[in-house]
Amino acid sequence: MRRLLAVMMLGAMAGGAFAAPRAPARPAAVSLAKAQAGAQAATLPARTPAPLADDSFRICFNYGCMTEQDVWVPGGTLDTLRQWLASAPDAAAERAVLAQAVGMLLAEAGRQTPVAADRGGNYLDQEVEGRMDCIDHSTSTTRILRMIEAHGWLRFHQVLEPARRTRLIMQHFGAVVEEVAPPRPEPVRARPVAVPDYMAVMLAQCDCAEVVNDIRRPGQPAVGAQESAGKPAAKPLDDGGAGNRYVVDSWFVDNGEAAIVLPLAEWLDGGGPNVQ
Repeated sequence: MRRLLAVMMLGAMAGGAFAAPRAPARPAAVSLAKAQAGAQAATLPARTPAPLADDSFRICFNYGCMTEQDVWVPGGTLDTLRQWLASAPDAAAERAVLAQAVGMLLAEAGRQTPVAADRGGNYLDQEVEGRMDCIDHSTSTTRILRMIEAHGWLRFHQVLEPARRTRLIMQHFGAVVEEVAPPRPEPVRARPVAVPDYMAVMLAQCDCAEVVNDIRRPGQPAVGAQESAGKPAAKPLDDGGAGNRYVVDSWFVDNGEAAIVLPLAEWLDGGGPNVQ
């Protein structure tokens, strides 16, 4: 009997030693579709703004707006203007961009109309088809500026009607922009603080003068207002040169060159390059 039990025990031990090893747990299967989607998303380029549609403005030439013609502005050119204006940090930089923009768009007009022959002043292009006097320039430049304004790209200026200056029997016209206060960001409003339900009970039971005095009653000024009583009110944020006016005058230069930008008062006093 003992020998039988010993044989049975040896058999069980041998069976355990030679039993097939337990298979390791399989890792969770990863969805092939999910992996492919993740890889595709990782390789997709960043989304770019939709291209702008073409736009147009009406240019006039041959003196006194004798001839008018539509000029089409490609969407790529408009997108360049949008980026230039978006990068302008202040009003002075925006005026510098507008001077370049007027020159660039008049150069585009020169590729579609005879105004490529226009030269600064009046005497260098007399009797030439496509010549432009100050009426042609001030009218066309104002239309260019209004087209830009209509896109909402001006942050520091608004476009006004052309200005006129007079010297004896001579008169001269120029496009005008006026500085405006830049848009201010919306103030961040603090979320109301939730008052625990037990706070009212604690305040009712508290006889601490400091705590009771901290409770703001109707009509009572905010904390710190008493100290500021009698002091002058703080000045509002400075709007810079809001209201200042500038002339954008392309009559002084050859077709395609940046327009001349001057303060309106200086321009009215005869300022600008000495051209005839």
